[in-house]
Amino acid sequence: MTDVATGPSGDPAARRATASAELELGMGGFRTELTGYCYRMLGGAFEAEDAAQVALVRAWQNIDRFEGRASLRSWLYRIATNVCFDMLGASQRRARPMDLSPAHHATDHLAPGLVESTWLEPMPDGRVLRGSDDPAETTVARESVRLAFVAALQYLPPRQRAVLILREVLRWKADEVAQLLETSVASVNSALQRARATLDAAGVAETDTFDEMDGAQRELLDRYVDAFERYDIDSLTELIYEDATMSMPPYELWLRGHADIRAWLLGPGAECRGSRLLPTNANGSPAFGQYRLAPEGDHAPWALVVLEVSGGKIVGLNSFLDVAHLFPLFGLPPRVD
Repeated sequence: MTDVATGPSGDPAARRATASAELELGMGGFRTELTGYCYRMLGGAFEAEDAAQVALVRAWQNIDRFEGRASLRSWLYRIATNVCFDMLGASQRRARPMDLSPAHHATDHLAPGLVESTWLEPMPDGRVLRGSDDPAETTVARESVRLAFVAALQYLPPRQRAVLILREVLRWKADEVAQLLETSVASVNSALQRARATLDAAGVAETDTFDEMDGAQRELLDRYVDAFERYDIDSLTELIYEDATMSMPPYELWLRGHADIRAWLLGPGAECRGSRLLPTNANGSPAFGQYRLAPEGDHAPWALVVLEVSGGKIVGLNSFLDVAHLFPLFGLPPRVD
C-alpha cells in the first residue's frame, strides 16, 4: 500500500488541513479505487458506487476527526469497509446463474426473472480501475474484477472477503489490515488462509483479461461481431469452446455446450437476428452493447454482453438484460440507427 503524507506528526490541526486538501485533490482517484474495492466486496455495480459515495461523504463530514496515525488512504478504506459491512449485513450474496442451479437445456421453460439483488452485476472498467503505466499492474487489476473472481469472492464471509481483497489484490501488509479491521495480525493471517481455501474449493475459472493491443484478441472479437451481426450461427459456434456457457440474468436459466447454445440462438433467441453490437469493456473483459432490431426500423437496447475468453476462444457469453440501468452506466446510446 502506498501511504499518503498527512502533515507534521506533532500538529493535529496541520494534519487535518493537509488531509482535507489531499482529499479534495485526490477525489477522482479516491472515488475510483474505493468504488473498485466496494465492487469486489459487494458484487453490485450500483451498490458499489453508492458505498463509495457514502464513504467519501462521511470522510468529508468527519475530516476534523482525522488524527493522522495512519495514511489518509487507510482512513478512507476503513470507512469504506465499514459501509460495506453494513450493506452486506442486510443482503444476500450476489451470484451468477451458474452458482444457483445445474445447467438447463434450450427447450426448458424460461421462468420469470429473479430480483436484481440476486445477481452479480457487470461494471465498466473505468469506474473501478485506475490507469497505470505498468502493463503488469494493469493486468493484475483487470484480473481482480473478472466476473468469475468477483463471483467467487461472494462465497466468503464479509471479514474474510475484506482481508483477501486488501492482502491479495491491493497488496496491503498484514499489520496494515489488522489496524484497519482493529484486530490482530494472527487473526488476519488466519482469515486469509480460510479465504484462500474457500476460493480453491470454489475453483475460480481462469480467463484472459482484455488487451486492446493483442492482435489475436482483436481478431477474435472482430470475427465474433461479424458472425453475430450476420447471425451466422455456424461461424459463431466455431469461436466458442465445446463446453462454453451462456447466461442471461435476470433469468436463472443458463446453458452449457454447443448443442444447447445453438438450439437457443436458433429457437427462442432467434429474435436477436439483425442485432447490432457496440464495443465497450466490463470487468477487465471485452463487452458489447447489443441492440435488437426495433419495429421503427432502428435498433433498441437489448443486453450488455460480457465475453469471457481463454486461449483464443470464447468460454462464456453473459447477457445482462437490465439495459435501463446498465446502458447509461456504460455510456451506451439509447438507440442505434
